[in-house]
Amino acid sequence: MMGNEFIKDMFNKYLYNKSLFKNKEVLSHAYIPENLLHRDRELEDIVSIIIPTIRQEVPSNIFIFGKPGTGKTACVKHIGKELNSLSIKKDLSPSFLYINCEMVDTQYRVLSNLLSYYGENVPLAGWPTDKLYNKFIECIEKKKQIVIIGLDEIDKLVKKGGDDLLYNLSRINGDLTNSKVVIIGISNDLKFIKYLDSRTLSSLGHEEIVFPPYNAEQLRDILDNRAKIAFDKEVLLEEVVPLCAAFAAQEHGDARKALNLLRMAGEIAERNNDVKITEEHVRKGKEKLEIDGTTEVIKTLPVHSKILIYSILLLEKCKTRGIITSEVYSLYERLCGLVQIERLTYRRISDLISELEIIGLINTVLISKGRYGRTKNISLAVDTDTVERAIQDDDRIKSITRISHSQQITLTNHLK
Repeated sequence: MMGNEFIKDMFNKYLYNKSLFKNKEVLSHAYIPENLLHRDRELEDIVSIIIPTIRQEVPSNIFIFGKPGTGKTACVKHIGKELNSLSIKKDLSPSFLYINCEMVDTQYRVLSNLLSYYGENVPLAGWPTDKLYNKFIECIEKKKQIVIIGLDEIDKLVKKGGDDLLYNLSRINGDLTNSKVVIIGISNDLKFIKYLDSRTLSSLGHEEIVFPPYNAEQLRDILDNRAKIAFDKEVLLEEVVPLCAAFAAQEHGDARKALNLLRMAGEIAERNNDVKITEEHVRKGKEKLEIDGTTEVIKTLPVHSKILIYSILLLEKCKTRGIITSEVYSLYERLCGLVQIERLTYRRISDLISELEIIGLINTVLISKGRYGRTKNISLAVDTDTVERAIQDDDRIKSITRISHSQQITLTNHLK
Protein backbone atom coordinates (compact mmCIF):
# COMPACT_ATOMS: atom_id res chain seq x y z
CA MET A 1 0.00 0.00 0.00
CA MET A 2 2.86 2.33 0.91
CA GLY A 3 4.36 1.51 -2.48
CA ASN A 4 1.21 2.63 -4.31
CA GLU A 5 1.02 5.86 -2.31
CA PHE A 6 4.66 6.62 -3.03
CA ILE A 7 4.12 6.14 -6.77
CA LYS A 8 1.03 8.40 -6.66
CA ASP A 9 3.02 11.07 -4.83
CA MET A 10 5.76 10.90 -7.47
CA PHE A 11 3.23 11.29 -10.29
CA ASN A 12 1.64 14.26 -8.54
CA LYS A 13 5.03 15.82 -7.86
CA TYR A 14 6.02 15.89 -11.55
CA LEU A 15 2.58 16.11 -13.14
CA TYR A 16 1.98 19.66 -11.96
CA ASN A 17 5.45 21.01 -12.73
CA LYS A 18 5.21 23.78 -15.32
CA SER A 19 6.60 22.61 -18.65
CA LEU A 20 9.44 24.68 -20.10
CA PHE A 21 8.83 23.22 -23.55
CA LYS A 22 6.48 24.58 -26.15
CA ASN A 23 7.26 21.89 -28.76
CA LYS A 24 9.82 19.30 -27.67
CA GLU A 25 9.49 17.35 -30.93
CA VAL A 26 11.65 19.88 -32.82
CA LEU A 27 14.65 18.81 -30.71
CA SER A 28 14.28 15.19 -31.81
CA HIS A 29 16.67 13.81 -34.46
CA ALA A 30 13.61 12.46 -36.28
CA TYR A 31 12.23 15.97 -36.83
CA ILE A 32 12.83 17.32 -40.34
CA PRO A 33 12.91 21.16 -40.28
CA GLU A 34 11.34 23.26 -42.99
CA ASN A 35 14.64 25.08 -43.59
CA LEU A 36 17.95 23.23 -43.68
CA LEU A 37 20.63 25.62 -42.47
CA HIS A 38 24.20 25.54 -43.80
CA ARG A 39 23.57 22.79 -46.33
CA ASP A 40 22.93 24.81 -49.50
CA ARG A 41 25.97 23.44 -51.33
CA GLU A 42 25.17 19.82 -50.50
CA LEU A 43 21.52 20.26 -51.50
CA GLU A 44 22.58 21.78 -54.80
CA ASP A 45 25.04 18.93 -55.43
CA ILE A 46 22.32 16.31 -54.98
CA VAL A 47 19.73 18.20 -57.04
CA SER A 48 22.21 18.81 -59.88
CA ILE A 49 22.82 15.06 -60.15
CA ILE A 50 19.18 13.91 -60.04
CA ILE A 51 17.61 16.73 -62.09
CA PRO A 52 17.73 14.63 -65.30
CA THR A 53 14.93 12.50 -63.80
CA ILE A 54 12.56 15.41 -64.46
CA ARG A 55 13.38 15.01 -68.16
CA GLN A 56 12.92 11.23 -68.00
CA GLU A 57 16.71 10.71 -68.16
CA VAL A 58 18.55 8.33 -65.83
CA PRO A 59 21.12 10.07 -63.59
CA SER A 60 24.06 8.54 -61.76
CA ASN A 61 23.53 6.64 -58.55
CA ILE A 62 24.68 8.63 -55.52
CA PHE A 63 26.51 7.69 -52.33
CA ILE A 64 26.32 10.30 -49.58
CA PHE A 65 28.84 10.08 -46.76
CA GLY A 66 29.29 12.00 -43.53
CA LYS A 67 29.49 11.60 -39.79
CA PRO A 68 26.25 11.27 -37.78
CA GLY A 69 24.31 14.49 -37.32
CA THR A 70 25.56 16.26 -40.45
CA GLY A 71 22.16 16.57 -42.15
CA LYS A 72 22.43 13.78 -44.75
CA THR A 73 19.05 12.18 -44.13
CA ALA A 74 17.21 15.50 -43.78
CA CYS A 75 18.59 16.74 -47.11
CA VAL A 76 17.70 13.56 -48.99
CA LYS A 77 14.19 13.47 -47.49
CA HIS A 78 13.58 17.12 -48.39
CA ILE A 79 14.66 16.51 -51.98
CA GLY A 80 12.60 13.31 -52.17
CA LYS A 81 9.54 15.14 -50.85
CA GLU A 82 9.97 17.88 -53.46
CA LEU A 83 10.40 15.31 -56.23
CA ASN A 84 7.21 13.51 -55.24
CA SER A 85 5.36 16.83 -54.97
CA LEU A 86 6.50 17.88 -58.46
CA SER A 87 5.51 14.49 -59.84
CA ILE A 88 1.94 14.93 -58.58
CA LYS A 89 1.55 18.59 -59.58
CA LYS A 90 3.10 18.42 -63.04
CA ASP A 91 2.55 14.78 -63.97
CA LEU A 92 6.30 14.13 -64.08
CA SER A 93 7.98 10.75 -63.88
CA PRO A 94 10.20 10.61 -60.75
CA SER A 95 9.06 8.92 -57.56
CA PHE A 96 11.10 8.73 -54.35
CA LEU A 97 11.03 5.73 -51.99
CA TYR A 98 12.86 5.78 -48.64
CA ILE A 99 14.14 2.82 -46.59
CA ASN A 100 16.10 2.97 -43.31
CA CYS A 101 18.47 0.00 -43.47
CA GLU A 102 19.23 0.14 -39.78
CA MET A 103 15.66 -1.07 -39.22
CA VAL A 104 15.18 -2.92 -42.52
CA ASP A 105 18.46 -4.80 -42.74
CA THR A 106 18.05 -7.73 -45.14
CA GLN A 107 17.53 -7.97 -48.88
CA TYR A 108 14.17 -9.67 -48.32
CA ARG A 109 12.91 -6.97 -45.96
CA VAL A 110 14.11 -4.10 -48.17
CA LEU A 111 12.33 -5.53 -51.20
CA SER A 112 9.13 -6.23 -49.24
CA ASN A 113 9.18 -2.63 -47.92
CA LEU A 114 9.66 -1.29 -51.44
CA LEU A 115 6.68 -3.36 -52.55
CA SER A 116 4.58 -1.96 -49.70
CA TYR A 117 4.83 1.48 -51.40
CA TYR A 118 2.79 -0.09 -54.21
CA GLY A 119 0.21 -1.66 -51.90
CA GLU A 120 1.65 -5.15 -52.08
CA ASN A 121 1.48 -7.30 -48.94
CA VAL A 122 4.49 -9.59 -48.73
CA PRO A 123 4.77 -12.28 -46.02
CA LEU A 124 7.52 -11.81 -43.41
CA ALA A 125 9.35 -14.76 -44.94
CA GLY A 126 8.89 -17.48 -47.50
CA TRP A 127 9.10 -15.86 -50.91
CA PRO A 128 12.18 -16.58 -53.04
CA THR A 129 14.27 -13.49 -53.83
CA ASP A 130 13.63 -13.69 -57.58
CA LYS A 131 9.88 -13.60 -56.93
CA LEU A 132 10.31 -10.36 -54.93
CA TYR A 133 12.36 -8.78 -57.72
CA ASN A 134 9.89 -9.85 -60.38
CA LYS A 135 7.00 -8.44 -58.34
CA PHE A 136 8.89 -5.14 -57.88
CA ILE A 137 9.57 -4.96 -61.62
CA GLU A 138 5.91 -5.65 -62.33
CA CYS A 139 4.87 -2.79 -60.00
CA ILE A 140 7.20 -0.12 -61.36
CA GLU A 141 6.70 -1.10 -65.01
CA LYS A 142 3.02 -0.13 -64.85
CA LYS A 143 3.91 3.41 -65.93
CA LYS A 144 6.81 5.27 -67.48
CA GLN A 145 8.80 6.52 -64.49
CA ILE A 146 12.16 6.78 -62.76
CA VAL A 147 12.13 5.35 -59.24
CA ILE A 148 14.68 6.84 -56.84
CA ILE A 149 15.38 4.55 -53.87
CA GLY A 150 16.92 6.21 -50.82
CA LEU A 151 18.75 3.61 -48.72
CA ASP A 152 19.69 5.23 -45.40
CA GLU A 153 22.37 3.58 -43.21
CA ILE A 154 23.17 1.44 -46.24
CA ASP A 155 26.42 0.21 -44.67
CA LYS A 156 24.39 -1.66 -42.00
CA LEU A 157 22.65 -3.65 -44.74
CA VAL A 158 25.86 -4.47 -46.62
CA LYS A 159 27.88 -5.39 -43.50
CA LYS A 160 25.15 -7.75 -42.33
CA GLY A 161 24.02 -9.36 -45.55
CA GLY A 162 26.55 -8.55 -48.25
CA ASP A 163 26.03 -6.37 -51.32
CA ASP A 164 23.68 -8.64 -53.30
CA LEU A 165 20.82 -6.13 -53.01
CA LEU A 166 22.96 -3.28 -54.36
CA TYR A 167 24.27 -5.42 -57.18
CA ASN A 168 20.80 -6.60 -58.16
CA LEU A 169 19.27 -3.12 -57.99
CA SER A 170 22.14 -1.66 -60.01
CA ARG A 171 21.56 -4.29 -62.71
CA ILE A 172 17.76 -4.16 -62.63
CA ASN A 173 17.57 -1.46 -65.31
CA GLY A 174 18.58 -4.07 -67.87
CA ASP A 175 15.30 -5.87 -67.18
CA LEU A 176 13.15 -2.72 -67.39
CA THR A 177 11.59 -1.18 -70.49
CA ASN A 178 9.08 1.34 -69.16
CA SER A 179 10.87 2.49 -65.99
CA LYS A 180 14.34 2.90 -64.46
CA VAL A 181 15.80 2.71 -60.93
CA VAL A 182 18.27 5.09 -59.28
CA ILE A 183 19.91 4.50 -55.88
CA ILE A 184 20.81 7.13 -53.29
CA GLY A 185 22.85 5.44 -50.56
CA ILE A 186 23.47 7.25 -47.25
CA SER A 187 26.19 6.13 -44.83
CA ASN A 188 27.98 7.37 -41.71
CA ASP A 189 30.89 5.09 -42.60
CA LEU A 190 33.38 6.96 -44.79
CA LYS A 191 35.06 3.63 -45.59
CA PHE A 192 31.82 1.98 -46.61
CA ILE A 193 33.00 1.40 -50.20
CA LYS A 194 35.56 -1.16 -49.01
CA TYR A 195 32.72 -3.56 -48.17
CA LEU A 196 31.48 -3.64 -51.77
CA ASP A 197 32.50 -6.27 -54.26
CA SER A 198 34.33 -4.96 -57.36
CA ARG A 199 31.51 -6.16 -59.65
CA THR A 200 28.99 -4.17 -57.59
CA LEU A 201 31.13 -1.02 -57.69
CA SER A 202 31.53 -1.41 -61.45
CA SER A 203 27.80 -1.77 -62.08
CA LEU A 204 26.78 1.10 -59.77
CA GLY A 205 28.46 3.92 -61.73
CA HIS A 206 27.94 6.23 -58.79
CA GLU A 207 28.93 9.74 -57.72
CA GLU A 208 29.96 10.57 -54.16
CA ILE A 209 29.01 13.54 -51.96
CA VAL A 210 30.61 14.11 -48.54
CA PHE A 211 28.83 16.14 -45.84
CA PRO A 212 31.34 17.93 -43.58
CA PRO A 213 30.69 18.29 -39.83
CA TYR A 214 29.07 21.52 -38.63
CA ASN A 215 31.30 24.04 -36.86
CA ALA A 216 30.33 25.74 -33.58
CA GLU A 217 28.88 28.80 -35.32
CA GLN A 218 26.71 26.69 -37.63
CA LEU A 219 25.51 24.54 -34.73
CA ARG A 220 24.60 27.69 -32.84
CA ASP A 221 22.45 28.86 -35.77
CA ILE A 222 20.71 25.47 -35.91
CA LEU A 223 20.06 25.44 -32.15
CA ASP A 224 18.84 29.05 -32.14
CA ASN A 225 16.40 28.20 -34.92
CA ARG A 226 15.02 25.13 -33.11
CA ALA A 227 15.02 26.76 -29.65
CA LYS A 228 12.62 29.48 -30.84
CA ILE A 229 10.10 26.75 -31.65
CA ALA A 230 10.91 24.37 -28.78
CA PHE A 231 10.76 26.66 -25.75
CA ASP A 232 8.60 29.39 -24.31
CA LYS A 233 10.03 32.91 -24.50
CA GLU A 234 12.83 33.87 -22.11
CA VAL A 235 13.25 30.31 -20.79
CA LEU A 236 16.82 29.92 -22.07
CA LEU A 237 19.61 31.93 -20.52
CA GLU A 238 21.96 33.55 -23.03
CA GLU A 239 24.88 31.14 -22.51
CA VAL A 240 22.90 27.90 -23.00
CA VAL A 241 22.81 27.64 -26.81
CA PRO A 242 26.49 28.67 -27.32
CA LEU A 243 27.60 26.11 -24.73
CA CYS A 244 25.57 23.30 -26.32
CA ALA A 245 27.02 24.23 -29.72
CA ALA A 246 30.58 24.35 -28.37
CA PHE A 247 30.30 20.92 -26.73
CA ALA A 248 28.87 19.36 -29.92
CA ALA A 249 31.52 21.03 -32.12
CA GLN A 250 34.17 19.33 -29.99
CA GLU A 251 32.52 16.00 -30.77
CA HIS A 252 32.74 16.02 -34.59
CA GLY A 253 30.11 18.70 -35.24
CA ASP A 254 27.13 16.43 -34.62
CA ALA A 255 23.88 18.44 -34.74
CA ARG A 256 21.95 15.54 -33.20
CA LYS A 257 24.16 15.61 -30.12
CA ALA A 258 23.74 19.38 -29.86
CA LEU A 259 19.95 19.04 -30.03
CA ASN A 260 19.95 16.12 -27.56
CA LEU A 261 22.02 18.17 -25.13
CA LEU A 262 19.68 21.16 -25.39
CA ARG A 263 16.67 18.87 -24.84
CA MET A 264 18.34 17.15 -21.87
CA ALA A 265 19.21 20.50 -20.28
CA GLY A 266 15.55 21.52 -20.58
CA GLU A 267 14.34 18.23 -19.08
CA ILE A 268 16.70 18.51 -16.11
CA ALA A 269 15.54 22.08 -15.43
CA GLU A 270 11.92 20.97 -15.71
CA ARG A 271 12.39 18.05 -13.28
CA ASN A 272 13.96 20.45 -10.78
CA ASN A 273 10.96 22.76 -11.22
CA ASP A 274 13.35 25.54 -12.28
CA VAL A 275 11.94 28.42 -14.32
CA LYS A 276 15.09 28.99 -16.41
CA ILE A 277 17.50 26.71 -18.28
CA THR A 278 21.08 27.55 -17.28
CA GLU A 279 24.67 26.62 -18.07
CA GLU A 280 24.61 24.28 -15.07
CA HIS A 281 21.71 22.35 -16.59
CA VAL A 282 23.73 21.97 -19.82
CA ARG A 283 26.73 20.60 -17.95
CA LYS A 284 24.57 18.15 -16.00
CA GLY A 285 22.90 17.12 -19.27
CA LYS A 286 26.29 16.46 -20.86
CA GLU A 287 27.29 14.20 -17.96
CA LYS A 288 24.01 12.31 -18.21
CA LEU A 289 24.25 11.78 -21.98
CA GLU A 290 27.82 10.56 -21.67
CA ILE A 291 26.63 7.69 -19.48
CA ASP A 292 25.64 5.84 -22.62
CA GLY A 293 23.42 2.74 -22.24
CA THR A 294 25.57 0.69 -24.61
CA THR A 295 28.70 1.69 -22.69
CA GLU A 296 27.08 0.47 -19.49
CA VAL A 297 26.20 -2.87 -21.10
CA ILE A 298 29.80 -3.40 -22.26
CA LYS A 299 31.14 -2.42 -18.83
CA THR A 300 29.11 -5.21 -17.23
CA LEU A 301 30.37 -7.92 -19.65
CA PRO A 302 32.68 -10.67 -18.37
CA VAL A 303 36.35 -9.96 -19.05
CA HIS A 304 36.61 -12.54 -21.87
CA SER A 305 33.64 -10.97 -23.70
CA LYS A 306 35.35 -7.58 -23.43
CA ILE A 307 38.59 -8.95 -24.91
CA LEU A 308 36.53 -10.66 -27.61
CA ILE A 309 34.65 -7.51 -28.66
CA TYR A 310 37.91 -5.54 -28.64
CA SER A 311 39.43 -8.19 -30.92
CA ILE A 312 36.61 -7.56 -33.40
CA LEU A 313 37.19 -3.80 -33.11
CA LEU A 314 40.92 -4.13 -33.93
CA LEU A 315 40.20 -6.40 -36.89
CA GLU A 316 37.68 -3.91 -38.29
CA LYS A 317 40.31 -1.17 -38.02
CA CYS A 318 43.04 -3.14 -39.77
CA LYS A 319 41.21 -5.36 -42.29
CA THR A 320 39.57 -4.38 -45.56
CA ARG A 321 37.31 -7.41 -45.98
CA GLY A 322 35.02 -9.56 -43.83
CA ILE A 323 36.14 -10.85 -40.43
CA ILE A 324 35.66 -14.55 -39.71
CA THR A 325 35.46 -16.47 -36.43
CA SER A 326 38.91 -18.07 -36.66
CA GLU A 327 40.56 -14.65 -37.09
CA VAL A 328 38.69 -13.27 -34.10
CA TYR A 329 39.76 -16.23 -31.97
CA SER A 330 43.41 -15.94 -33.01
CA LEU A 331 43.52 -12.25 -32.07
CA TYR A 332 41.59 -12.96 -28.85
CA GLU A 333 44.33 -15.47 -27.92
CA ARG A 334 47.06 -12.88 -28.52
CA LEU A 335 45.29 -10.22 -26.45
CA CYS A 336 44.76 -12.69 -23.60
CA GLY A 337 48.50 -13.28 -23.65
CA LEU A 338 49.20 -9.54 -23.48
CA VAL A 339 47.06 -9.08 -20.35
CA GLN A 340 48.05 -12.46 -18.89
CA ILE A 341 44.54 -13.91 -18.77
CA GLU A 342 44.04 -17.61 -19.51
CA ARG A 343 42.18 -17.99 -22.80
CA LEU A 344 38.91 -19.85 -23.29
CA THR A 345 38.40 -22.63 -25.83
CA TYR A 346 37.38 -21.95 -29.42
CA ARG A 347 33.98 -23.52 -28.74
CA ARG A 348 33.35 -21.28 -25.72
CA ILE A 349 34.34 -18.18 -27.73
CA SER A 350 31.86 -19.23 -30.44
CA ASP A 351 29.17 -19.25 -27.73
CA LEU A 352 30.25 -15.79 -26.53
CA ILE A 353 30.04 -14.48 -30.11
CA SER A 354 26.42 -15.67 -30.25
CA GLU A 355 25.72 -13.98 -26.91
CA LEU A 356 27.20 -10.67 -28.11
CA GLU A 357 24.96 -10.83 -31.18
CA ILE A 358 21.85 -11.52 -29.08
CA ILE A 359 22.43 -8.37 -26.99
CA GLY A 360 23.04 -6.31 -30.15
CA LEU A 361 26.74 -5.50 -29.81
CA ILE A 362 27.83 -7.34 -32.98
CA ASN A 363 26.33 -8.58 -36.24
CA THR A 364 27.08 -11.99 -37.73
CA VAL A 365 26.31 -13.65 -41.04
CA LEU A 366 26.70 -17.43 -41.42
CA ILE A 367 28.70 -18.35 -44.52
CA SER A 368 29.51 -21.70 -46.09
CA LYS A 369 33.11 -22.65 -46.93
CA GLY A 370 32.11 -25.77 -48.85
CA ARG A 371 33.97 -28.86 -47.71
CA TYR A 372 35.73 -26.75 -45.06
CA GLY A 373 32.48 -26.29 -43.15
CA ARG A 374 30.81 -23.06 -42.05
CA THR A 375 31.95 -19.90 -40.31
CA LYS A 376 30.59 -16.46 -39.48
CA ASN A 377 31.31 -13.05 -40.91
CA ILE A 378 31.44 -10.73 -37.89
CA SER A 379 31.13 -6.96 -37.53
CA LEU A 380 30.57 -4.47 -34.72
CA ALA A 381 27.04 -3.15 -34.28
CA VAL A 382 28.21 -0.26 -32.05
CA ASP A 383 30.73 2.52 -32.63
CA THR A 384 34.38 1.97 -31.74
CA ASP A 385 34.53 4.90 -29.30
CA THR A 386 31.81 3.27 -27.19
CA VAL A 387 33.76 -0.01 -26.99
CA GLU A 388 37.06 1.68 -26.15
CA ARG A 389 35.47 3.93 -23.54
CA ALA A 390 33.88 0.95 -21.76
CA ILE A 391 37.01 -1.21 -21.81
CA GLN A 392 39.26 1.58 -20.54
CA ASP A 393 37.34 1.45 -17.25
CA ASP A 394 38.42 -2.16 -16.63
CA ASP A 395 41.85 -2.11 -14.92
CA ARG A 396 42.46 -5.77 -15.82
CA ILE A 397 42.52 -5.17 -19.57
CA LYS A 398 42.64 -1.41 -20.24
CA SER A 399 46.28 -1.75 -21.36
CA ILE A 400 45.11 -3.30 -24.66
CA THR A 401 43.46 0.00 -25.61
CA ARG A 402 46.86 1.70 -25.48
CA ILE A 403 48.38 -0.45 -28.21
CA SER A 404 49.80 1.74 -30.99
CA HIS A 405 48.47 1.52 -34.54
CA SER A 406 51.64 -0.21 -35.75
CA GLN A 407 51.29 -2.77 -32.96
CA GLN A 408 47.64 -3.29 -33.93
CA ILE A 409 48.66 -4.04 -37.52
CA THR A 410 51.37 -6.46 -36.31
CA LEU A 411 48.87 -8.25 -34.07
CA THR A 412 46.27 -8.64 -36.82
CA ASN A 413 48.73 -9.76 -39.53
CA HIS A 414 49.07 -13.46 -40.41
CA LEU A 415 46.08 -14.62 -38.38
CA LYS A 416 44.97 -18.22 -38.71
